[in-house]
Parts: sequence; C-alpha cells; structure tokens
Amino acid sequence: MKPTIHLVVGARPNYIKANPVFQRLDELDKFDLVLVNTGQHYDHNMAAIFIDELGMKAPDINLSVGAGTHGAQTAKILTAYEEVLIEHSPDLVVVFGDVNSTIACSLAATKLQVPVAHVEAGLRSFDWSMPRGQPGTHGPTGHIVVHH
Repeated sequence: MKPTIHLVVGARPNYIKANPVFQRLDELDKFDLVLVNTGQHYDHNMAAIFIDELGMKAPDINLSVGAGTHGAQTAKILTAYEEVLIEHSPDLVVVFGDVNSTIACSLAATKLQVPVAHVEAGLRSFDWSMPRGQPGTHGPTGHIVVHH
C-alpha cells in the first residue's frame, strides 16, 4: 500500500504552487495523492479556473467553507479538515503559501500528529514588518510544520 499524501489548496496562490508538486509526486507513482480543496476562494475565477488552465485534476475532497472573517473562515476550515483527517488518516499533509487554509490545515494535522510539509515561495526574511499573505498565517505555520 502506498503512503497517502493530502495536498491542500484553497486560495488562488495555492493552486499555482501545488500544481508542479502534484505533477512531480504523481510521476513518481509512489504515493496515493489526494487533492483537498478547502473552498477558501470559491469564485470560479479565483479557484476552478486554475484547475482548468493548469490541467490539474479535480479535487478529491471539497470542504466548501466559503466566505467569512479571517477568524471565522479559519475556524471553519480547521473544523472541517479535522473531520477529514480523522476519517482518512493520511501519512503526510502538504500545505502551500500563507493563507487561512494553510494555517488551519497545518494546525489540524499537527494536533492529530500527522506530519506537515509547507511549500512556500519567496523570501523568508524573518522580518515581521514585511507584508505577506493573510495576516498572522506565515509565522505560525512555519513554527508548527515538520518539513519546509
């Protein structure tokens, strides 16, 4: 039986970062890959268009969390993904970028002792005054994940 890896997407930048990772892992044919869409971005032009244009497979699991304040949306993603983790027990969770989906799914997996890998693009300056993704997601994600 192949190890199962969840690749978590939910917002526009996640799809762009996840696509080459998914393609390479798929080529290796060593893993059962499960694409999880949190639904953080739910408009066609912010989500589905990337699946179409990048030629990605359709998500295997859709959490469909939709809109909300940062706190409410993050909480919905955390709760919904925790249920998925309990049901499916992946061997690894891969998150991308620094959006609400990233921190919520990282935290859910860490709490259930599922290893997490974080794929991020760009400079890791450790300068907290620099603007980046959604407020409060980058630093905490970096502290709780196993692989960067």
